[in-house]
Amino acid sequence: MTTELARRIAFTIGALFLFRLGTQIPVPGVAVHGGFAADRIAPLSIFSLSLFPYLTAAILVQLVAVVWRRLRALDRSGEAGRRKLARFTLILALLLAAFQAFGIASVMRQMPGLVVDPGDWFVLSATASLVGGVLVMIWLSEQITRRGIGNGLALMLSVSIVASLPSEVASFFTQLRRGAISGNALVGNASLLIVVVALIVFVESARRNVPVQFAARRVGEHLLPSCSTVLPIKINSAGYLLPATVAPWAISIPVVIAGVIFGSDDGSWVEAITANLEFGEKAHIILGSITIFTLAFVYTAFVVDPDHAAESLARQGGVIPGVTPGEATATYLDRVVSLTTAIGATYLAAISLIPEVFLAYGNALVYKMGGGAALIVVCTILDLQTQVREISLTNRGGVRR
Repeated sequence: MTTELARRIAFTIGALFLFRLGTQIPVPGVAVHGGFAADRIAPLSIFSLSLFPYLTAAILVQLVAVVWRRLRALDRSGEAGRRKLARFTLILALLLAAFQAFGIASVMRQMPGLVVDPGDWFVLSATASLVGGVLVMIWLSEQITRRGIGNGLALMLSVSIVASLPSEVASFFTQLRRGAISGNALVGNASLLIVVVALIVFVESARRNVPVQFAARRVGEHLLPSCSTVLPIKINSAGYLLPATVAPWAISIPVVIAGVIFGSDDGSWVEAITANLEFGEKAHIILGSITIFTLAFVYTAFVVDPDHAAESLARQGGVIPGVTPGEATATYLDRVVSLTTAIGATYLAAISLIPEVFLAYGNALVYKMGGGAALIVVCTILDLQTQVREISLTNRGGVRR
């Protein structure tokens, strides 16, 4: 282990320790010594909102960039443009956090015995504490990304997921002892989790390598000889956060808005639609699959631009064997990306909806971790592995060994 790698790992561990410490600091004014809140201190901590407001803001900005060319150009205009985009994301995240924190604080003061002094001052202080907690977590995630190892946002989400696993495992064994579940269900859950993790590792590591031939060319005073290489295209170019995270919103938000506008009294059509779109219902599974599939294609179109790739190859003198440079190359790359995205979108939908499928057929105990959680944790570990390898093979000064 190099000194640089050890330093980065130590910094990451320290930052994650601070993150976990923050989840144990209660919101000011909460009666944590009372019976109601004593065993629920984590959900009422200053880090209660987690990084979801920031994640939501980042996803919304990326979705807008898909349809707004000017915003997309900022991301490709260099460091200054990316800083502007980061500022937009931060401002939106804080606005979302303030809205959510105010709602949580307003509900908390109405719960008897939870708040010491349920007045306006509590709502103001609790809102400020929750928003401040989001700001601290954003800062910590950025510090991990810059000075530590791995992606700070993904690491903190993964740590939150992994931290809940011991209680889930303990719950399984408690139910097993009581006879609430059978040993076969426990073995089935473990086997399914192993299969899912193996599938995630396989697909996230898979690439469709497009052969590229570069002619001899001069760069400055150097003459580069002709060479053959490949253009790797990920099977899952959409990543693991956006489709699985946005899909539930796309389903629930229209229903919530319809309930607010038309009412949701028992027997109304809104109530009937809401009942059929609950987690585990067949309509929710079908609509969720379609939404994830569509979002995977939309976001891949944002991160993988065949026209831009074709122009870059043409500028550098690269050609795909058997394909004419220019528009024909863009069309060929678009066809390859579409085929790989179809596979990746099917994989994302399957992984994300596995828990619902089991719930729909009466097996609510199987695979409690969830497909989205498994995606986040496994992909974070794969990213860590890649970065550790890169840092281990790089000397001080950025020169590879």
